[in-house]
Amino acid sequence: MPFTRKTTAARQLPIARKFSIISPFLLTTELNSVHQATARAHPNIAFIKYWGNRDSHLRLPASSSISMNLDGLFTETTVQWSARQTSDTFVLNGAAQFGAPLTRVSAHMDHLRQRLNIIDKAHVESANNFPTGAGVASSAAAFAALTVAAVVAAGDQLDERELTTLARLGSGSAARSVPAGYVEWHTAKTHEESYAETIFAPDYWDLVDVVAIVNTTHKARGSTEGHSAADTSDLQPARIAGAAGRLAACKTAIRDRDFDAFAQVVEHDSNLMHAVMMTSRPPVFYWQPASLALMQRVRDLRADGVRVCYTLDAGPNVHCICVRDDAAEVKAALDGMSEVIETLTAPAGGGVQIIARR
Repeated sequence: MPFTRKTTAARQLPIARKFSIISPFLLTTELNSVHQATARAHPNIAFIKYWGNRDSHLRLPASSSISMNLDGLFTETTVQWSARQTSDTFVLNGAAQFGAPLTRVSAHMDHLRQRLNIIDKAHVESANNFPTGAGVASSAAAFAALTVAAVVAAGDQLDERELTTLARLGSGSAARSVPAGYVEWHTAKTHEESYAETIFAPDYWDLVDVVAIVNTTHKARGSTEGHSAADTSDLQPARIAGAAGRLAACKTAIRDRDFDAFAQVVEHDSNLMHAVMMTSRPPVFYWQPASLALMQRVRDLRADGVRVCYTLDAGPNVHCICVRDDAAEVKAALDGMSEVIETLTAPAGGGVQIIARR
């Protein structure tokens, strides 16, 4: 059954239509020949954080950020467009979703319907091989995979830059999970200019993220709500004022493979973000006693010559970034802590891939 395309040319999103294919996962397809596609995307860990929006509707970030995709951890999402459905449906990790999760996915599908000029509803199935909603960027991987799968399932072709802007509308950090490796997401005043791009390939520097899982439950207060409260913190203006300098320092440290400089800026930026969270109104406390114990353990390891530093996203789990040669020692040290439920090890990974379509 062909797609039901809108007859009107009017679109609300200020996005120019593009047909160039610059990403390896976008293969040439005849329009309307594909109805279903499955994409795989990796979560990412931000070295320089995204926290707070200059435009919450478009999820335009208050400052730019830098991240690394996490190989081996992934979300797989299948999108099937159907003219027979009367509403969108969503299955996550084998369970049908209703209420807020379905509403969020359906709202993102509305953005994509508008961009792709179709009115069909979608059946979405998604699954993670890592904890969901616990500070391991599950929404980043989910909306990156959802966006790319939906576009390919519609038989459309969009370039990588535009895909990052579309993914951003579902979850800001999803923009960073579309390109490969080490990624910069640009702050901007307009939708089109706030995009993400690879700044270093995955194999440029052998960094590994040893994720110490201390809590696998879904966080009580999500990132979207936290971003909205960022400006209520007296510390947010100072954090934003210094963001460009920290980003430049981080970018230089990666370029030079200077771990000492990298560790200093990454830990400082993480601490600043959580200070804003804790001083927002109402405050958000993601750190747990186990998180603090792990941060201290990482600093002790580095004092002993192990090349490792910590960073935390919006959750209690601690990302311990280290060079590959020290990863086994870091993992052993963390596994020996009573606070740690398990560790996940992930080197730098690639971008979104289409793994099935029909």
